[in-house]
Amino acid sequence: MTLTGHSLIAGQPVAGEGKTAFGFNPATNEQLEPTYTLLTEEQLKAATAAAADAYPSFSTLDPETHAGFLEAIAGNIEAIGDELTVRAGQETGLPAARLQGERARTTGQLRLFANVVRQGDFRGVRIDPALPDRTPLPRADIRQRQIPLGPVAVFGASNFPLAFSTAGGDTASALAAGCPVVFKAHNAHPGTSELVGQAIAKAVADLGLHPGVFSLIYGPGSSIGQSLVADPAIKAVGFTGSQSAGIALMRTAAARPEPIPVYAEMSSLNPVFVFPGALNGSAEEIDALAQQYVTAVTGSSGQLCTSPGLLFAPAGEAGNKLAAAVGRAVSTCAGQTMLTAGIAGSWNSGTEALGAAENVTVVGTGTPGPTENAPAPAIYGTEIRDFISNEVLHAEIFGAASLVIRYSSAEELIEATNRIEGQLTASLQLTEEDYPTAARLIPALEQKVGRIIVNGWPTGVEVGHAMVHGGPFPATSDTRTTSVGTLAINRFLRPVAYQNLPQELLPVPLQDTNPWQLNRRIDGTVVAADATQTQKEEVNA
Repeated sequence: MTLTGHSLIAGQPVAGEGKTAFGFNPATNEQLEPTYTLLTEEQLKAATAAAADAYPSFSTLDPETHAGFLEAIAGNIEAIGDELTVRAGQETGLPAARLQGERARTTGQLRLFANVVRQGDFRGVRIDPALPDRTPLPRADIRQRQIPLGPVAVFGASNFPLAFSTAGGDTASALAAGCPVVFKAHNAHPGTSELVGQAIAKAVADLGLHPGVFSLIYGPGSSIGQSLVADPAIKAVGFTGSQSAGIALMRTAAARPEPIPVYAEMSSLNPVFVFPGALNGSAEEIDALAQQYVTAVTGSSGQLCTSPGLLFAPAGEAGNKLAAAVGRAVSTCAGQTMLTAGIAGSWNSGTEALGAAENVTVVGTGTPGPTENAPAPAIYGTEIRDFISNEVLHAEIFGAASLVIRYSSAEELIEATNRIEGQLTASLQLTEEDYPTAARLIPALEQKVGRIIVNGWPTGVEVGHAMVHGGPFPATSDTRTTSVGTLAINRFLRPVAYQNLPQELLPVPLQDTNPWQLNRRIDGTVVAADATQTQKEEVNA
């Protein structure tokens, strides 16, 4: 594919009339071609207007066409081949194996949402049939379904150039809901975004959909991003990034004459709680636990939203052995190239502040990597009373750094849990003897996190039906939602009820004949699609 360096508005490349920008290779700080032209706020309106024009037809697509569209995007992304992972590697410094896995996750979740569209339960059909003879008052015929909110603004994430980017989870779930998408590319990987954007636009054109179903735009987040969220045509926002940027978008969305929801995934420390029983094994088992922790901290240079930034370990000899093992494990690690020079600089500032905090020691450090933006991984230590009282120790450091916190009692763990902010995950390392203590901690964790893990690590988020990738603020802006898994589609839907409408005026999902063969809740009872088909056949007979 040919990179144009332009935004893609309703299927057409559009040269920005604003400033210009480039991608950079973080391993070399080399500027990458082509030059990317940035849109003006006036040019942005063409994308949002096209999305609004596309909404009526796209929001009412039949399930098979709709699902086929998502599958076509997946196929087009795979058809790009190695060009996609090579360019993504140049722009992010991420290794090829990681990017190949991320591409598979991207196409896999598109196909998963295609299955959701075909199955149709997300439409939430409920029918309360009329009861004209009910006393003392008759009941009207009332039917309900979920409809798409409207055009959605999606912002690409820095750390996942594919799975949380142009065709990533936010885009996939919004398109699956029937919402056109205006995607704001992350300026750190513009070429990767354009390649995937072209794949989406090709699917739109090949299926004969309205070209406004998808647009890809380039521009400064502080101006174009804010203008996108403020645009009246936009009805919801999907965002993955820093807490400061997420809150800025939330404020803009709330200040609109018509406020809209912002589904922002922001910061998380992902605490790990090691219980005494987990340390009763051999020295080799303690070494293995330490290595697993360090691997979770340093994987992808720690630039994962689920990287464990805190580990609570028991005081005493067993905890001392674990801390020593952690120090040995991290000492063998070399720094990996971070996504951008700016992110590497923020990591340096964060670790300097943590290392300088009162009563914080160094548990262990690795060695710097071969590039300028590959700092040495570092793990620090402190006592739980200091953690509870010092806000500096609660700050997220995006990168390969973590803090080991020594505790003496379950009461201290519960107090610390109550002190921390909302998180995406919490992990418990334990054995059966620890169950009574863990049972006391879990109710506190339920109020603080979106996913609780036992004898596992938070990195590696399964894309499925039961996954929750969310949590209380500031992990996300809305604790009721997830940005990963099929439940993510609910963010972009709202219920509408239809009272006493004749069959001729009812939307297709609510018609008695059930043309789309949907499972429906009729008078409070779930009626399977095949049961509806049987009823139709009996009537026709």
